[in-house]
Amino acid sequence: MSQKMISIRTVVAAGIGAAVFFVLMRFIALPSGIPNTNINLSAAVLSLFAAVFGPVAGFFIGFIGHALTDLTWGGVWWSWVIADALAGLFIGFFKKVYRIEAGGFTIKRCIIFNFVQIVSNFIVWTGVAPTLDIVIYSEPANKVYLQGLVAAGMNSAVILILGTLLAFGYSRTRIKAGSLKAE
Repeated sequence: MSQKMISIRTVVAAGIGAAVFFVLMRFIALPSGIPNTNINLSAAVLSLFAAVFGPVAGFFIGFIGHALTDLTWGGVWWSWVIADALAGLFIGFFKKVYRIEAGGFTIKRCIIFNFVQIVSNFIVWTGVAPTLDIVIYSEPANKVYLQGLVAAGMNSAVILILGTLLAFGYSRTRIKAGSLKAE
């Protein structure tokens, strides 16, 4: 029964997260100055949901949210959809270390969270996405690696600021394990 609850919780989290991700990415994207590369607040939501609900939810939020956004713009750019999905997956792998859900998101855990998200962003945006752009779409290397570097930096900064604030805020709403005492 417990396994089913986790599974249902993950599916619900992925659905809600993907919807919020889509709305933020589609309607609240700020131009970066680099073509087809925007500053997206959706990265903060992806990181929070992945850190709270784990890698499966993070993967599907990034995949579904980005794919829906691209569909509304006229075509899915699969290399970037996969990159967002992998970013959610990687950040979610360390869910237990962050302890956001348990109300134990401390400064030390915040540093770990941001280290993981920065490394994840740089792996997927400077490695995976540009390489897939070249392989799938025959894009020029100098263009896509610049876009990837800018996306990695912007997503890391958005998560560092907004994602961290969301994580601290959400963690403060959770009851810490062992905080209730019998009288």
